[in-house]
Amino acid sequence: MDIDSPLVINLALTGMVPRRKDNPHTPISPDEIAADVKQCFEAGARVFHIHARTEDEEPTYHREVFAETILKIKQNVPDAIICVTTSGRLYKSFEERSDSLNLDGELKPDLASLTLGSLNFPTQASVNEPEIIKKLASCMLERNITPELEIFDFGMLDYAHYLIGRGILKPPFIFNLLLGSLGTLSATPLNLALLVERLPAGSHWNAAGIGRFQFPMNVLGVAMGGNVRTGLEDNLYMDTEKQDLASNEKLVQRIVKYALALERPLATPEQARKMMGLPL
Repeated sequence: MDIDSPLVINLALTGMVPRRKDNPHTPISPDEIAADVKQCFEAGARVFHIHARTEDEEPTYHREVFAETILKIKQNVPDAIICVTTSGRLYKSFEERSDSLNLDGELKPDLASLTLGSLNFPTQASVNEPEIIKKLASCMLERNITPELEIFDFGMLDYAHYLIGRGILKPPFIFNLLLGSLGTLSATPLNLALLVERLPAGSHWNAAGIGRFQFPMNVLGVAMGGNVRTGLEDNLYMDTEKQDLASNEKLVQRIVKYALALERPLATPEQARKMMGLPL
């Protein structure tokens, strides 16, 4: 950990759950997502975690929607680092979950999410069977797409070490440490520190909190010399009383303000790629 290193802000813009009725700032269409990426890139975000939605706001796994979204993002922000979801929250089969990994050329994502275990969200389960995890990891390796390893509990980090030991996961290692979701690891400084201590050497990591825990975990990530994940996927409000609706731009601006107060410079796009071990 280096508290003087540039800060990489990872933005989870949309997710699978929020609808406009929950927060009207939630970007849904490819045009809306691309416009949000442009604003947030200019504000300081560098990595963009993409979920695709249909016109009726429902999540979709279809690569055609991801392709349209990524194309519009690249037209607006050529230097954006793109991560696509392979979530098992709604879609269960390998074919569905891997569809976004089949994009080529300028549309091929830099990163893809890989949750390393099953978990309960407050109202539903996200099932990630070992065979599916291994098949997704192998597909990413074959396609030269770096996994963004999603960690909600200590056992998931143990499983990362298991997969690394068997050559299923290979460097670079990029981790999202997501704390505070009901049913998973609670958002405490000790839990975050223990996760960070157990990461593979040389890992790039982002501190993330769910709901009202987002900003406290982001603050800890900045102060500890790590990086942060923020965005409407994880949290719809600027305040714990849920009176002040967030936007992705406001969430990024809040982190930037805090980081600059701690004298953490914002990573340039080139610095972010280098820090994450991605091709320049």
